[in-house]
Order: sequence, then structure tokens, then C-alpha cells
Amino acid sequence: MGTSTRRSRRLMALAAVAALATGLLAGCSKDSDDSSSNDSGGGNSGGKTTLTVGTFGVFGYKQAGLYDEYMKLHPDISIKENVTTRTDVYWPKVLTRLQAGSGTDDIQAIEVGNITEAVQTQGDKFVDLGKDVDKSQWLDWKNAQATTKDGKLIGLGTDVGPMAICYRKDLFKKAGLETDRTKLAAEWKGDWAKYVDVGKEYMKKAPKGTKFVDSASSVYNAALGGGTERYYDKDGNVIWDKSDGVKKAWDVAMSVATSNMSAKLKQFDPTWDQGYAKASFATVACPAWMIGYIEQKSGDSGKGNWDVAAAPTASNWGGSFLGVPTAGKHQKEAIALAKWLTDPAQQAKVFAKQASFPSTPSAYSALKPAADTTAYFSDAPITQIFADSAKTIPVQYFGVKDQPINTAITDVGILQVEQKGKSPTQGWDAAKNEVKDVLGQ
Repeated sequence: MGTSTRRSRRLMALAAVAALATGLLAGCSKDSDDSSSNDSGGGNSGGKTTLTVGTFGVFGYKQAGLYDEYMKLHPDISIKENVTTRTDVYWPKVLTRLQAGSGTDDIQAIEVGNITEAVQTQGDKFVDLGKDVDKSQWLDWKNAQATTKDGKLIGLGTDVGPMAICYRKDLFKKAGLETDRTKLAAEWKGDWAKYVDVGKEYMKKAPKGTKFVDSASSVYNAALGGGTERYYDKDGNVIWDKSDGVKKAWDVAMSVATSNMSAKLKQFDPTWDQGYAKASFATVACPAWMIGYIEQKSGDSGKGNWDVAAAPTASNWGGSFLGVPTAGKHQKEAIALAKWLTDPAQQAKVFAKQASFPSTPSAYSALKPAADTTAYFSDAPITQIFADSAKTIPVQYFGVKDQPINTAITDVGILQVEQKGKSPTQGWDAAKNEVKDVLGQ
């Protein structure tokens, strides 16, 4: 078996793991592929128009009672949700149906990692929703991600993943560091290298068995999410090895990977979950959707010990859109449902249920985390911290193979350095070889 083939197969496995992690952005799902949440079938049922909504993971619409609420408001409408748990299964299936011009759901969810592909290669397969909505309701950068070159808005923003730093103030106190969230945020404001400097201070008196951060990869992703450049430019050209954003994120990740401050855990692996339970790391870069995950995995020992501070830079990890395929049989009704599901009032209801942070700023003033979540995180002003971040996140361009490129860098390049003791140069070379496979070079 050739080296290229081995790399390709390994990358496919890594991409599948990454896709499973991405599914967590929409919540943790126990639903099986293509399971339905309401009436089965499509078209017209009992005199009603049945609208199908294709999603991955858990978007929270069923859980927050939104489908039932909409059907009560519109007795002539029946809704069926088709859930595919894994995004690496979901999106290729959607692409096949879009290309065929049939078999699509009336509404299709689009994950942020796939939105550029949808915009650049499938724009004519989706309805221009910009004609039917007030685009000013959404964050400007969110709209920009779903807008084609000729100005079509092919997706309405659902959630976003504004970033913060979640930290164990009990561990910080034992290490003799500042514990006040506002003062901490000021210490590392504007530069992830300053965050690493705090890590160096932490490790001087770190409580036994603890590290400052969970992994170098998490720092890489957080830093990358705050830059204007990723792996592609706005014209769709691959620039990953020339990107200023990638270079800065790589450098800060290497400063973590080559130090003693990382617990060297792979996010979403069982060992990462155990790290929360054992309080084996003091900080983690946490998008809004991770709040519930931390609470679940840390258990009772984390209550009142976890706190939240603003991240060094405004950054985003995650988020999705709802689009209406032109192949759909009920476009008018589907547009109305997509508009309603992504309305600020509905996004606030989903946030209250599962902490998916809205992409509509007018909803922010009404957001209320669950009381037990607020208490768990030391009464931190979670909504305000994430809202402030969301409003200032820069526009980023995601390319067709953005996700597998990211997987190659984090799960191959960074791990080579962090877990196998390779040099940063060797790690970069390993990542470069994997990216070549991704791009077919």
C-alpha cells in the first residue's frame, strides 16, 4: 500500500472524527440517521402541506417545541424533521441530491464548514432568501458567509460560536494567580501570546497533577477563529500555507505544544472528558455551545469553581444556516418556516433550551441562561461575554476543503509535536503532506 493511500485513509478517519465533533456544535444527539421527529412522509398529508427539514446533530427546534408551536399557528402545515447524526454523512448526501435536482428536503441545514462550498458551487440550487427577510436582523459577518458573489443570500443564520476562556478559579487561586474574570481578561486582551504567558506563570506553582490548558489544538482553533484569514481567500484560492491567520495560530499553538503547560488531550476523546472530571487542566477556550458540555463532564466538583472570562480576541467556532433548495416542492411555505425558525424570538427559545447562541443581535438582551448554569459558572455574565464577542468577530472565508485542512493541521501536525515530541518544523511538514493529500496535489 502506497504512502499516499495510507495518508488518505488516515485522513478520512480523522475527518470523520472531526465531523462528529462538529455535530456537537448543534448539541449532543442520540437520534439515528434520518430519524423523523414529527409526521412521516412528504407532500400533502390529510389535506396538510408537509414540510421536511433536513438537519444534522440536534438543532433544538423539536426540543424547544418550535415545530409544535408553528403547526398550531399554521394548522395547514405539518413538519417532518430528517436528522442525520454525522455531518460527514449529511453533507455529501445533500450535495448529491442538489446536483440531481430532486430528493432534497424543503429546508436544508448547512454547517459553517460547508457554507462556502454551498455558496461557490451550489448557489443556483438555493432560493435567494435575501428578498424575503430583513437582513439587518443578523450579524453582518454571518450574512457575508452565506452570500454569493452576485448577492444572493442562500442561508439564514441559526447559531454562532463566540469564544471565551473558561477557567477553574480554584486552581488559579492555588497557583497564586488572579481569579477575577475582568482582571484576567485585561491581562491577556488582544494577544493569545499573553494568554500563554499566564500559562507560564500558572505552571510555576501549578497544583499537583494539573496543566494550564487542555491542548495546543484548542488554542490553535481559538486563535484561528479570531483572524481574517484562514485557509482560503475571498476568491476561493487556497492560501493556507501563506495565511497570516494560520501562521499566528500555529505559532501560539507551538508555544503551548513545546512547553509543559498542555495536558496533551484530544478534544472530544474520552480522555478529554475525564480531564474535566478530574480537574486536570485549568483553562479551555470555550465557544458558547461548550458551556453545557463543561457542566456535564465536570460534574458536581466543578460547580462554583468554573468561571468565564473574555477571550484574548473575538473569535468564532461553529454555527449553521437554513437554506431552501430550488428543487423543493413547497418553496413559499419553506421560506416562511425558515424565516420563523431563525427569527430572534425563536433563536432565544433555542438558547434557553440548549445554549445555542443566536446569530441575531436583537435577541441578546432577552437571553437568559438557566439558573443552575449561571451558578455553576460562578455567576459570570455569560450572555454579555458571548454577545460582546459575537458582535466583533471578523468576517472569515471558508473554503471547499476547509474542514479537512483544519483536521490535517490539528490532528496530524500539532499532535506530532505535542504528543510525539517532534519539532515544530517536523509537525508543519507532516501537516503539509496531509494537506497535499486533501487537495489532491
